[in-house]
Amino acid sequence: MARDNSLLRGVSTRAVHGGERPDKETGASSPSIVMSSTFVVDAPLSFSAESREHDAPYVYGRWGNPTVRQLEDKLTLLEEGEACVCFASGMAATSALLLSLLKHGDHVIMSDVNYPGTAELARNTLPRFGIEVTTVDSGQTEQVAEALRPNTRLVWIETPANPILRLTDIRVTAELAHSVGAELAVDSTFASPIATRPITLGADYVVHSLTKYIGGHGDAMGGAIIGSKASLARIDLEGQVHLGGIISPFNAWLILRGAATLPLRMQAHEKNAMHIAEFLEQHPKVSSIRYPGLASHPQHELACRQMDNFSGMIAIQVPGGRDVAARMMQELSIFHYAVSLGHHRSLIFWIGTEDLVKNSFKLEGKALADYRAWAGDGVFRLSIGLEDVEDLTADLDQVLSG
Repeated sequence: MARDNSLLRGVSTRAVHGGERPDKETGASSPSIVMSSTFVVDAPLSFSAESREHDAPYVYGRWGNPTVRQLEDKLTLLEEGEACVCFASGMAATSALLLSLLKHGDHVIMSDVNYPGTAELARNTLPRFGIEVTTVDSGQTEQVAEALRPNTRLVWIETPANPILRLTDIRVTAELAHSVGAELAVDSTFASPIATRPITLGADYVVHSLTKYIGGHGDAMGGAIIGSKASLARIDLEGQVHLGGIISPFNAWLILRGAATLPLRMQAHEKNAMHIAEFLEQHPKVSSIRYPGLASHPQHELACRQMDNFSGMIAIQVPGGRDVAARMMQELSIFHYAVSLGHHRSLIFWIGTEDLVKNSFKLEGKALADYRAWAGDGVFRLSIGLEDVEDLTADLDQVLSG
């Protein structure tokens, strides 16, 4: 979807109306769910998707779907990009981007701390295809600069990073990547388009797990890549049509509905998270806390420059964390002890350092020491929801103080 004057409208208006159109047949105000796998055409068309245009008639569900297209158009407007391609999950989007852009002999620089699925794909799968991967602490942009090579094709960062909420300067990293002809991809799932719009800071691609904040209700999986029309053309063909990780129209409809309230929800997530972060920062049983909205966060100044909303993710260290986690599973009454994040309900989960650095991040030496400086033996990752904040703090306190 090309830029138009819709970008001049406010973000809440874009969230509600972006991409949505009344049904031409019925006049229905809400988007319809089009579940058909095939479409009747009234003119000769190629049997191959190689020759199709983005605005071509709908032919086959793997090539495009009206409900999915409305979601893609809404996300394009929210991220202030030119085009969007949606997928069945965040990992489907990640895989599509990496496998569509990279080839044998290419070099990719990746943050050494990010979503474990992405980390494992980069470390275990890409090298099998002859793609070189260098991992760095992208929070220290000088490490990105030192890792650049003539064959660097892509720099991949995640900010805030899962699970320790380390930030990366998007504008500086984009300039570094472009200096050698590489592109920058940003996993902005923790931030959402309400907090950060990486394309406006120089990034070439934005990746989201739509399962998280944008869907917002924990009931639909999806992923998305936003970028320029030219850059997404190849990903649309290879990553979507050929690799086939398309999103269900029903899931697209659920996420489309969730995205309409994203600005309001992010305000509430941030408000609750700030209150809880301040509470936990003073709690005698919490030894360390990371939340970008706190002045104590090592990169708080960058967060203030780069984020319009500090989001709802918090990481804390608690002595004896593994034992505390076992109590949480039994004693929490409002928080759900569960993975994932960005839902309307609050979630918490213990993420042990030993398992993560051994199996996903494969950190050693200084990189391992630097990670432990942020995470210790492990962190509790909190995704703060929309409940009454007094109930949330009481729920945490009764377990931490027990």
